[in-house]
Amino acid sequence: MLKTHYEGLSSSQVEESKNKFGTNTLSEIETETFWDKLKGNFEDPIIKILVVALVIDVIFYFLGQVEWFEPLGIAIAVLIATLVGTYSEFSNEQSFQKLQEEASRIKCKVYRDGNVSEIPINDIVKGDYILVQTGDKIPVDGVLVDGHISVDQSVLNGESKEAQKHVPNEGYAYKDGQSDFLDEYKVFRGTVVVEGEAIVEAKTIGDSSFYGQLAKELQAEDRESPLKVKLGDLADGISKFGYIGGSLIAASFMFKKIVLNSLANGTPILDYFASGNLGTAVSDVVTAIILAIIIIVVAVPEGLPMMIAMVLSLNMKKLLKDNILVRKLIGIETAGSLNILFSDKTGTITKGLLEVVLLCDGDNNQYDSNSDIPEKLGKVVDVSISQNTNAVLNIQENGEKVVLGGNSTERALLHFISDDIGKYNLNTVDNIPFNSKDKFSATQVEGEYNLTLVKGAPEKILTSCTTYYDKDGNKQTFGKDKLETINNKINELAGRAIRVLALATTDKAVGTELFEEMTFVGIVGIRDDLRAESVQAIGEALDAGIQVVMITGDRKETAMAIAKEANLLQKDTDIVLTSNELQKLSDEELKKMLKDIRVIARALPTDKSRLVRIAQSLDLVVGMTGDGVNDSPALKKADVGFAMGSGTEVAKEAGDIVILDDNFNSIAKTVLYGRTIYNSIRKFIVYQLTVNVGAILIAFIGPFIGVDLPLSMTQMLWVNLVMDTLAALSFGGEAALRKYMREKPKSRTEAIINKDMWSSILTNGGLIALLSVLFLKLDFFKELFRTGPTGKEDIYYLTGFFSFFIFLNVFNMFNARTTELNLFAHIRENKGFLKVVGVIVVVQVVMAYIGGDILRTAGLTLKEWLTVAGLAIVIIPVDLIRKTIRNTLKQS
Repeated sequence: MLKTHYEGLSSSQVEESKNKFGTNTLSEIETETFWDKLKGNFEDPIIKILVVALVIDVIFYFLGQVEWFEPLGIAIAVLIATLVGTYSEFSNEQSFQKLQEEASRIKCKVYRDGNVSEIPINDIVKGDYILVQTGDKIPVDGVLVDGHISVDQSVLNGESKEAQKHVPNEGYAYKDGQSDFLDEYKVFRGTVVVEGEAIVEAKTIGDSSFYGQLAKELQAEDRESPLKVKLGDLADGISKFGYIGGSLIAASFMFKKIVLNSLANGTPILDYFASGNLGTAVSDVVTAIILAIIIIVVAVPEGLPMMIAMVLSLNMKKLLKDNILVRKLIGIETAGSLNILFSDKTGTITKGLLEVVLLCDGDNNQYDSNSDIPEKLGKVVDVSISQNTNAVLNIQENGEKVVLGGNSTERALLHFISDDIGKYNLNTVDNIPFNSKDKFSATQVEGEYNLTLVKGAPEKILTSCTTYYDKDGNKQTFGKDKLETINNKINELAGRAIRVLALATTDKAVGTELFEEMTFVGIVGIRDDLRAESVQAIGEALDAGIQVVMITGDRKETAMAIAKEANLLQKDTDIVLTSNELQKLSDEELKKMLKDIRVIARALPTDKSRLVRIAQSLDLVVGMTGDGVNDSPALKKADVGFAMGSGTEVAKEAGDIVILDDNFNSIAKTVLYGRTIYNSIRKFIVYQLTVNVGAILIAFIGPFIGVDLPLSMTQMLWVNLVMDTLAALSFGGEAALRKYMREKPKSRTEAIINKDMWSSILTNGGLIALLSVLFLKLDFFKELFRTGPTGKEDIYYLTGFFSFFIFLNVFNMFNARTTELNLFAHIRENKGFLKVVGVIVVVQVVMAYIGGDILRTAGLTLKEWLTVAGLAIVIIPVDLIRKTIRNTLKQS
């Protein structure tokens, strides 16, 4: 408890300081520019191969070996592969940073014009008096003018030992710009208040602070998620497949040219290498090399990184609308794979709107409001609450109470006391802030009352009480019968899910043994109603295969009452442990019990870290919620740390995701969106690999069936553009479906491509190749198209084949986007899907008319277009048959 009320700066003084010294804003950390990212993307091995191919093709163009549009096509592929990817990555990064800045602006408690108000950290000016409390990050460099605190300075000096900070003696000279972390009077921006509260005078602000000077060197911690590891392995596998496929296709092309053509013409194979045929041989080799490179480009999923960035960005914005701020993208990626979630009770499962509903005195008289308490006892109650708190109470002119700082319990208690609290003449001598280990706080006061006020857990206080205050404020003997009566009352309230705190006083000074001969003031009952939506959200999490463990500082009986109401306790085998019981268990015993644990009562922050460690040793993906400084280690260790929006800035920094409304329902939504992202990526992979299998098989088989280039090089590049880049857009906006919450969590070691996906890829990829071969070899299909002009007799037929291949893959987009038989299920919820499909079809039709020699196309008639579409749609019923067989086998 601070000793003095402060006026702080006036409005005119704030403006004067701002004009003279500026504000507390830090210069933005320089991030990678668009051009830096673009330059970095040119280091990609695939792009290097394309650039080499481009140079070779340009040389051969000038030698007259290739047409001008071939090097142009490769140049376009290079630009698309780099520019589109760079733009997507850059824009999503910018969007991500902007959302974080807007949603996570720190507010500080500052004295101005005689009142405490919360203002953004950037609006602080030199000379401001700032109230800092346990869990706060200090926003400036400055000195203490009141109070004393312990601070963690490790972010600046790497020392884990807490430093004690006090009000300086007279004659102390503040030295600006010096980083003496041993200075017990000076505090630094970015350090964390571990214990206590104080008033800090802002001396050095913004970029001039020590933190500001270091800010440009501070880097965020990066770590890879299970999903990124899986995708990295997949991309490597696909790349190898592309390299092998490209090499085989180049070899088959040359085998056809050298061996098969010689045999067909009846000429010796060695004649191919004759000097007179050198130009043709060189041209064939160049064609084979370029073809191999194009196959590699088609095979490698350049659209996958863009797809991931896009789906993360889209879902990140949706999550923010649902009060979920993604601080680290790894969090949303991993949330969908959670196996176990350790969740705080207060404000997460319950509303967090704590309300004091009763006070019970030593005679077991119950008072349902402050006005019901007799006057003399009421004065003791008011002093016990108002003077022993780290929250600040302001009573407005209209009589409204405004409480700043403190936790939800402190704020609820201050709303319970009378409005006449300001008339008591008291000064604070010393205090002991509350901490979760000792479970009490104490404040020594002098003036109208000369005593120490104690507030905390009943089991900590009651046994030390020898007297109590009666309704007239007189001390009476607090015997065993009184203690038993009060304990029975506490148990009754616990069964009604009402939390209880005990109030007491002692004549002992802070710093001596307080817990002797104390005087009992009363117990206050605090109610925190269950969130109605929590029951449903917990049910969804359980259906999703996630074990939910509620962690609370409440008594075991209170915790059990809430857990039953939330449907967390459903079986006789469900286990409820207190912190003491947990500590008595060995790690091996805890591992065996973990699957049945549902509640940890009277929990300590160290319990959270241990639970995370034990769960991860069982290869579980672990989620942890937290709001305090002491929760930070557990939040960092967990696979996904959920920090509460009302929590400390330290907890928010340690977490991967900030739940802005502190609601368990929001945690369940995060899991849903995490699973949506995972499933959207899987859909794109199915589609992408189907295109790859089809294209590579056609290019490989083509030379052996008499068609050197079933798809020309520029057509292959066009397929890569349309089927890689645009398809990423279509699958990026897939809806978050509730059915995902009925799936089991994905194992860390589970491959991203499952059996059903392989079934779809190989069936449809093989079908595309088979239909393409039939299209190219059977006269029936050729007769469906007109004969072209002299020299280009097959132009309409080949245009039809090119469009047929594109349309096959367009229709397969419908197959890939859902595992259901109803291909239009939830399609309206992905507004971009049909738009992208429409764009691909329209652009393909237009390109057929204007592509000319570049794309080897010519305009088709309406009848020919309908023929192409009619033939291509066959891929849909074939895949429906595959899905039906799959469903039948599952049921059997």
